[in-house]
Amino acid sequence: MASCSEEPAATAEEEPTETVTSQKREARLRKFRELHFKRNEARKLNHQEVVEEDKRLKLPSNWEAKKARLEWELAEDDKKKECAARGEDYNRVKLLDITADDAERWERKKKKKNPDTGFAGYAEAQFRQYQRLTKQIRPDMENYEKQKEESGEDFHPTSNSLIYGTHVPTKDGIDRMVEDVEKQIEKRSKYSRRRAYNDDADIDYINERNAKFNKKAERFYGKYTAEIKQNLERGTAV
Repeated sequence: MASCSEEPAATAEEEPTETVTSQKREARLRKFRELHFKRNEARKLNHQEVVEEDKRLKLPSNWEAKKARLEWELAEDDKKKECAARGEDYNRVKLLDITADDAERWERKKKKKNPDTGFAGYAEAQFRQYQRLTKQIRPDMENYEKQKEESGEDFHPTSNSLIYGTHVPTKDGIDRMVEDVEKQIEKRSKYSRRRAYNDDADIDYINERNAKFNKKAERFYGKYTAEIKQNLERGTAV
């Protein structure tokens, strides 16, 4: 009788144990499936990265710059269309968006560039010299404000203003002008120019290159060959 009463108790203890074991198994399987899913996702992402990197390597070296340029041009076209639809001037609207830092940076880039393409004509050379000289001018704002107060409305003359000949330059301004003119004279004196041709000089060369060579040889060996040369000219050479 006692053995019969103990069997149901043992069965009741085994059921919770099996339930816990099955729950742990399900948790492990769920964790395994999650890990398997993450591994597949990582594999797909890695494959996509490899494909994208291969595409980037096959592109030209300046592709990024070209892409940025094309995107900028598309954006500019859209802005132009918007301004045209509103009846506004695109150039004026664009200037309003430019900051002082951007303008200063662009000016520095312009100064780095050398627009000198060689001599094209006297008018172009004179204009380039004018630009170079005006860039060297440093305005005196204190003197500017002083002249503005003294002149009053005549500071901005019109066709009816009678102030011609009333301006007297300062001594510092005259000194600066004299110094600049002297620098120009000194610079021009160093320019290489073609030497004048002397019709009375002896012709001992066959072309321009040979004439330069003879002058160089005369400069170094003339004192040693002067007598031989005179004897050859007189016909008394031994």
